[in-house]
Amino acid sequence: MVDQWSKVIFLCSVFFLLVGTTLQQQFLVSLQERSALLQLRSSLGLRTKEWPIKSDPCTVWSGIQCLNGQVSGINISGFRRTRRGSQTPQFSVDALQNLTLLSSFNASNFALPGSIPEWLGLRLGVLRVLDLRSCLITGAIPLTLGNLTSLAELYLSDNNLTGIVPLSLGQLSSLSVLDLSQNLLTGSIPESFSSLVNLTLLDMSFNLLSGAVPMGIGTLPRLQFLNLSRNSLSSSIPAQLGDLSSLADLDLGFNLLSGLVPPDFRRLKNLQRMVIGNNFLSGSLPDNLFPPLTQLQFVVLSHNNFRGDFPDVLWSMPELRFLDASENNFTGRLPNVSSNANASFAVFNISQNFFYGSLTSVITRFSSIDMSGNYFQGRVSDYAQGKTSLSLNCLQNVTSQRSAGECASFYAERGLEFDNFGLPNGTQPPPAKSKKKKPQSIDYFSCCFGGYWNNCITCESPLPPGLSLNFSSLGDSFTYQQILQATAEFGDANLIKHGHSGDLFRGILEGGIQIVIKKIDLQSSVKKESYMLELDLFGKVSHPRLVPLLGHCLENENEKFLVYKYMPNGDLSSSLFKKTDSDDDSLQSLDWITRLKIAIGAAEGLSYLHHECTPPLVHRYSENLLPCITIFLTLISFQFKLVAR
Repeated sequence: MVDQWSKVIFLCSVFFLLVGTTLQQQFLVSLQERSALLQLRSSLGLRTKEWPIKSDPCTVWSGIQCLNGQVSGINISGFRRTRRGSQTPQFSVDALQNLTLLSSFNASNFALPGSIPEWLGLRLGVLRVLDLRSCLITGAIPLTLGNLTSLAELYLSDNNLTGIVPLSLGQLSSLSVLDLSQNLLTGSIPESFSSLVNLTLLDMSFNLLSGAVPMGIGTLPRLQFLNLSRNSLSSSIPAQLGDLSSLADLDLGFNLLSGLVPPDFRRLKNLQRMVIGNNFLSGSLPDNLFPPLTQLQFVVLSHNNFRGDFPDVLWSMPELRFLDASENNFTGRLPNVSSNANASFAVFNISQNFFYGSLTSVITRFSSIDMSGNYFQGRVSDYAQGKTSLSLNCLQNVTSQRSAGECASFYAERGLEFDNFGLPNGTQPPPAKSKKKKPQSIDYFSCCFGGYWNNCITCESPLPPGLSLNFSSLGDSFTYQQILQATAEFGDANLIKHGHSGDLFRGILEGGIQIVIKKIDLQSSVKKESYMLELDLFGKVSHPRLVPLLGHCLENENEKFLVYKYMPNGDLSSSLFKKTDSDDDSLQSLDWITRLKIAIGAAEGLSYLHHECTPPLVHRYSENLLPCITIFLTLISFQFKLVAR
């Protein structure tokens, strides 16, 4: 009997505990905070679907977290605005000041055009997470953010932030994540960042930062991810970075760094990804720079001035899956063996160097290896040719090789014997034959952002018979009604231009995100062919200079629509010849750092189109180059030709 009563009492206790907690969550929200949430709902134009007016915010509203009846977290990431709210989106979050226990605010991928208010760093003292990624924010980072001493995660990436990085951010001693990437920030990286002892991630890539990499960054004991790529950082790589014992990912690519790679890097035992390509680094790379038992999986050394023998250890790292050492001055012969356990999945690129001698069996172990632009000689097995790129060498049975004179001169300068393509001395090999194909024109889009590495076009002809398209690689599928709503039914006010293969319209999605829609009339045979070719290329090509295709609409039989990201900064011509507000109608000149960024971006994009795609693409209209969010390069609706070599 006692046991039965004990069970009854226990069950009743659990029941009342649950009911009490529920009642506490439902009914103990203060009127002041409810009023603040309703004000926020109105100012941001949020829909009734996510935040119904008559329901309790703590238990019904999407993205609201409460603690003891008070709002502790708000997440509106990716929310859609009402139609009215989409027409005039603003950074209107003043109501947050009345949420005294707010510890997390996430508005990523929600349009908040405007500047971050100064009060945000003064009135939200317990804030731990602030996520404003991809919100179309402009202006400078407020100095007052340095007062948020409880802040653990700060995300401001993919916006239009300008000005310098405030020194006050170095006061955020609790900060573990700081992401300021993909903005227009200038100046140097603050030395005060050496005080961020709890930092595990620092990403300042894709900005306009200059100066040296601060030595103090090497004193951050917990740092695991460091990305300073795509800036104008100069001087040498500080040796102190070798003290980052927890570092797993290091990206310093696409800067102006010079000098040697610090030998202290050998101490980075936990490093899995190292990108230092596209700088002005020089010197040799000793074998002991890369310990043989390293966890390295991804290494980029390309486009520098490295010289001397290539470290043998790089052929034998057990975990290495990607290596790019192209466009350097490495020399020497291939090793005979490799202990790389993942070689059958690995992709290596040692092109455009000074490697020589015979090919060894080591190349057959890799999934793909680019050895073009070197001085290898001898014969190549059919199996090896299927897995390697071998053009511009001195090989016997491979097309598109160097001339006999160039090869003979290279080997003679080094006191080495040249086999003269297997022919008697003095005999010239026959010239390589090439097939000619008719060029095709196509409209294409390009931009700044994307993966560091890319794929190339592999189609044999510009428009192969029976062309099949992989729509999974073409972004999201939009309905025709969504397209009409975004473009105000293709009103004249939204027309950007009449293009060669389709008309371009500006549009706004329900979430306030701006887009560009290409409207293609398939009743025109020229436009239909261009449309099919464009879709085929988008399924095969990606690069940091190519705008990602956001989506497509294929509902109508005679009309198709492609959806791209909108680039708000105008074309390059407008930027270079922008008029000032003065009466003399003079030009507003771009600063030289900005001009350098544009030139670098244009060169990178054109180099990819000309040299890394098969068949190559030729850009035809320079007036359609667009400076994008990082002032590197954006190309929109520009004409390409497919050219066969």
